[in-house]
Amino acid sequence: MEVSKEEFLRQFCGDYGYPGAPKGVDEMRAAEFERLEGMAYLDHAGATLYSEAQMADVLKDLTSNVYGNPHSQSDSSMAASDLVTAARHQVLKYFNASPREYKCIFTSGATAALKLVGECFPWSRESCYMYTMENHNSVLGIREYALSKGATVLAVDVEEVADLATDNGSDGLYKISRRSNQRRSKDVLSHGCQNGSLLDISGNNWNIFAFPSECNFSGQKFSLSLVKLIKEGKIPLQQQGKWMVLIDAAKGCATEPPNLTVYPADFVVCSFYKIFGYPTGLGALIVKNEAANLLNKTYFSGGTVAASIADIDFVQKRKNIEQVLEDGTISFLNIASLRHGFKIIEMLTTSAIERHTASLATYVRNKMLDLKHSNEINVCTIYGQQYSKVEGLKMGPTITFNLKREDGSWFGYREVEKLASLFGIHLRTGCFCNPGACAKYLGLSHSDLVSNFEAGHVCWDDNDIINGKPTGAVRISFGYMSTFEDAEKFLKFLQSSFVSLPVQFNNGYMLNLNSLNLIDNSSQKAVSDIHLKSITIYPVKSCQGFSVKSWPLTTGGLMYDREWLLQGSGGEILTQKKVPELGSVRTLIDLELGKLFIESSTRRDKLQLSLLESLADLSEEVDVFGQRYEVQSYDDRVNTWFSEAIGRPCTLVRCSSSKYRSCTYTGLRDRPCRDTQSKLNFVNEGQLLLISEESISDLNSRLNSGKGDCKQKLPVDAMRFRPNLVISGSSPYSEDNWKKLRIGEACFTSMGGCNRCQMINLHQDSGQVLKLKEPLATLASYRRKKGKILFGILLNYEDIMEGENETIAERWLQVGQQVYPSTE
Repeated sequence: MEVSKEEFLRQFCGDYGYPGAPKGVDEMRAAEFERLEGMAYLDHAGATLYSEAQMADVLKDLTSNVYGNPHSQSDSSMAASDLVTAARHQVLKYFNASPREYKCIFTSGATAALKLVGECFPWSRESCYMYTMENHNSVLGIREYALSKGATVLAVDVEEVADLATDNGSDGLYKISRRSNQRRSKDVLSHGCQNGSLLDISGNNWNIFAFPSECNFSGQKFSLSLVKLIKEGKIPLQQQGKWMVLIDAAKGCATEPPNLTVYPADFVVCSFYKIFGYPTGLGALIVKNEAANLLNKTYFSGGTVAASIADIDFVQKRKNIEQVLEDGTISFLNIASLRHGFKIIEMLTTSAIERHTASLATYVRNKMLDLKHSNEINVCTIYGQQYSKVEGLKMGPTITFNLKREDGSWFGYREVEKLASLFGIHLRTGCFCNPGACAKYLGLSHSDLVSNFEAGHVCWDDNDIINGKPTGAVRISFGYMSTFEDAEKFLKFLQSSFVSLPVQFNNGYMLNLNSLNLIDNSSQKAVSDIHLKSITIYPVKSCQGFSVKSWPLTTGGLMYDREWLLQGSGGEILTQKKVPELGSVRTLIDLELGKLFIESSTRRDKLQLSLLESLADLSEEVDVFGQRYEVQSYDDRVNTWFSEAIGRPCTLVRCSSSKYRSCTYTGLRDRPCRDTQSKLNFVNEGQLLLISEESISDLNSRLNSGKGDCKQKLPVDAMRFRPNLVISGSSPYSEDNWKKLRIGEACFTSMGGCNRCQMINLHQDSGQVLKLKEPLATLASYRRKKGKILFGILLNYEDIMEGENETIAERWLQVGQQVYPSTE
């Protein structure tokens, strides 16, 4: 698929790029977003980006003026107060809300604004909190306040069944499908609910209907005509009393803020980083005066009271609703920065931003729907628009999707996210904290959701496919500074990484990783020229290792291999992915002296640790990759040395327990495993990692072919992959099919391929750590299997004699030993 900018401009030239603004998108992008060079940032629904000019204006403002705490009468306080007042008016203007009818309450974000409504609303047993299925968790969370007061909670599906533009306000514009009522108190349930229907008890109750202006999952825009229809009672909701309408505009207001003069909602919430990137931690509740007077806040704080007495129950709250509802000193410096963000929006105009982002989203959406595998199976399943019966349903600049293989199975969203990062593409995966929309569009039942949770799936984890179904999706979203080149980069990424083309067998080592039947079919084949080329030990996880000519084996694999690791100040495990500086720490073990030597270019002194020293008095338990280990910790002298060596606080621990998890696979990694008595130190999966020189050579030939994504083609050596064993004399990738192998007299079981991560892209050059895209990007182009990028194989040492008098034969590996692989 060749994406043509000329084709795009022929279709969208009037909408794309801000032709009527002082700066076009290309000029703005080059001048104010230089940091995005080589990237495609497509997560504007998560957070849009601040511009360099915006931040320069903020810096100039804060360094040229003195703004004090506004709760005073000094000059600096009054200056801050004036800015806060102006900011309130500017926010109201953005939503076309009259200051005579609405108030702007500053909060720490849209979530805090929603929480404020929930905790202050006059819920009663007769109240109902109704919300659409497509809502953020922050909207769903309000139900906790409603349910605690005995109110009814009800989720609904709202289906638009007619075109509002041509139906002249007919009552039959929407179909409301109700889910089951939620009540917490049994006696309340019996009084207020009968046969699934809500009963009118007093008629004086207050209710809330909540919906998003734009779904942050699918990008579907809800018609704001819902506001009038609900408030005027034209949509029967089977609950008497006064209905108030809450709009979650956190996503939608970045491109199309609700017009509150036309659609007078009672509550609207927003976060400003969604609109112009900075400041974060600041949002607003835009509330109608009538609704504001209903909000009863229990807590009071500094600035919210006119008077209070400390030792008796006396407090008088202020009359100003903003001061009553805002806790203490508001974030006045962040509020002062808002005008510099709004300056950009006013220059471009929201209508132009909406057209610009819609042109990109529409173009990409159509191109994605055209993508097909060689067998004509669609690659992309896009959620949202195709579920509506209304033609031309408005969509925001968001595309949420999943990808299918040519056999109809799903690519996991984590695989997409992992590969996207190699292409410099920033996107988002998961359910985006919108469980209703996620379940609806992915077709997940309640039992699916519960079983997924019981299987260990939680938000933000890697369990992206369970029982053949996606547990989440991939989302891209465009912002005001997005360009056609961002869209083109993304489309080319999809084409090159996920579209299956007819297979051409023009390379003897081209792999079909869906089968992985590669080389050797003999059960035990001794190949005289396959031999052990090198042995490397890595005593401290993620630090440099050292090479040896021979080394002893234990039940844990190579003796002392990854027996130590470093923990951060919060107990997290430190690896080169998080702390690249670990790669400069050198290690060496002298078996005769019984010592571990450690040195770093940042320290003049070398650290020496006894291998035999007992640290039992410092024993503790830690969690490493979800497993519990008994470890020994070291004193401040050792911890200070490492902290200074890597430039951050850390502690060194040593694995000491005999309670190790262990799982040896009988074949490939997707087959069942069996327990063994072998143990694992601080390794991710297998005891040892084996790499083939011939596989390295083939990889380098691909890197040098110019087909990779890295501008500078740097050849890689085996040590980039941190192997324990390097072999020579085999065919490229023949190790993929090995199930067992013998080196000398030592026997090993293969656990299958090693799933590679971006750690192999770290390259040490003159003391500097370079974060490259290679070799992982090239490996991803031909070594992917079910979301994993495989290179090298993991081994477990199997020389364990079982019996009443268990003995373990002492064996050594030695460079030059022959390797005897078996594929059975």
